[in-house]
Amino acid sequence: MDIAQQKRKENIAEYILYLWQLEDLLRALQFSPEAIYSTLVKPRNLDTQQGQMLLAWYMDIANLLTQEGKEKSGHLDHTLHLISDLHDLHLRLMQQQDVAELYRQRYTVLTQYLPTLRSRLGKESDMSDTELCFRALYAAMLYRIKGEGEKAVADTIEVISPFVALLTDYFHKVEKGEIDLFKE
Repeated sequence: MDIAQQKRKENIAEYILYLWQLEDLLRALQFSPEAIYSTLVKPRNLDTQQGQMLLAWYMDIANLLTQEGKEKSGHLDHTLHLISDLHDLHLRLMQQQDVAELYRQRYTVLTQYLPTLRSRLGKESDMSDTELCFRALYAAMLYRIKGEGEKAVADTIEVISPFVALLTDYFHKVEKGEIDLFKE
């Protein structure tokens, strides 16, 4: 909960990837309150009240996964809506002439990799480029955890990370009101 809140405030991309990882972890623990407590809460050595709050937060996420029919796979609508917001921002940045030249350059580099990524990860034909990038980063993270595909992981991160980092930076600047990309 506290980690998620910090990530949400500082880096929306890390927040999304953190929640996706948490979804998979909760599935691996079969949404069992006992397993969630012993694996995720108890090792943090929190006082009783904080531990109960953290467990309740994990269980809220588990319940959302169940309510949304995503017990086996898929991602919470919450994170998919955030990615949709990021994609809307991406489209706006692509239209900006004075603000986003570096952004457009990074996206241009990325576009040559998108067809390959889409063939490997983009099973849904209507998946946005932004969601595709997040799915690729998440897949790279999982491969890294498993110790597999180091070259592919490094290549994916090298191409996608600068693009997502810049998009994230713009997202937080817009959110804080530091720039206004939506004025006519």
